[in-house]
Amino acid sequence: MDIILLKNLDKVGRKFEIVKVKDGYGRNFLIPQGMAIVANKINRNNLESFKRQETNKLNKQLDAFKAIAAKIQGKSLNITTKVGTSGKIFGSVTNVQVANALRDQLGVEIDRRDILMPDDHVKMIGKYTAVLDLHPNVDAKIDFEVVPDDPELARHFAEIAAEAALEAAAEASTDH
Repeated sequence: MDIILLKNLDKVGRKFEIVKVKDGYGRNFLIPQGMAIVANKINRNNLESFKRQETNKLNKQLDAFKAIAAKIQGKSLNITTKVGTSGKIFGSVTNVQVANALRDQLGVEIDRRDILMPDDHVKMIGKYTAVLDLHPNVDAKIDFEVVPDDPELARHFAEIAAEAALEAAAEASTDH
């Protein structure tokens, strides 16, 4: 079954793309949920009109997206989570936690689906960068650091990082 997607869907396609899906998936899930329409002749002819309307809507929001990108430029988030003694997170950090941290720490509301995580799953403490898919013409990235919620473990990992930095600096100075 050929359908026209009305939303970006992981592993299916991008908005306004014509894709082929199994009949049951399209008829019983995508179309009733308002995520797609049947790609018949009428809807294919109207596709350009849908794209123009979407472009006009996004262009009206462009200034707001640029303001959000400017507000988060150069900023960093701290995401605290439960961590084992090896630095491995219990579970993983997802775009939901990043969206919540953006709202709580910077006062910026962004839909979690517009946050593209650096890896499939962030499972270790450390520094990462997520990409914000706000608008095709606005590139925004947010740095975040995953830190332990236990102050004792946080201090322990900070000491390890400081020792590693000293070793790297000493090694770099002996190379020159």
